[in-house]
Amino acid sequence: MTAEVVIKVAEEAIKVILLASGPLLLVALITGLLVSIFQATTQIQEQTLAFVPKIIAVLVAIIFFGPWMLTQVTTYTKDIFENLGRFIG
Repeated sequence: MTAEVVIKVAEEAIKVILLASGPLLLVALITGLLVSIFQATTQIQEQTLAFVPKIIAVLVAIIFFGPWMLTQVTTYTKDIFENLGRFIG
């Protein structure tokens, strides 16, 4: 296994990780920003107000993006297993 192959596999893994986690992180970021704006305008500084909406939004995003995320990860895993002989030998 050459250095180029290792770098290509690592690059592909990072790409899959970013693609799979990106939608959830984006939803959490937008929800957090909206909650922060709401807290600043109403001057409510309740700690749970910052976390509960983000948790709910991420859970809803998992319902919508979950199948796509699973497809991305399983496709990458399938490619790794299909090329396992090339990596070892």
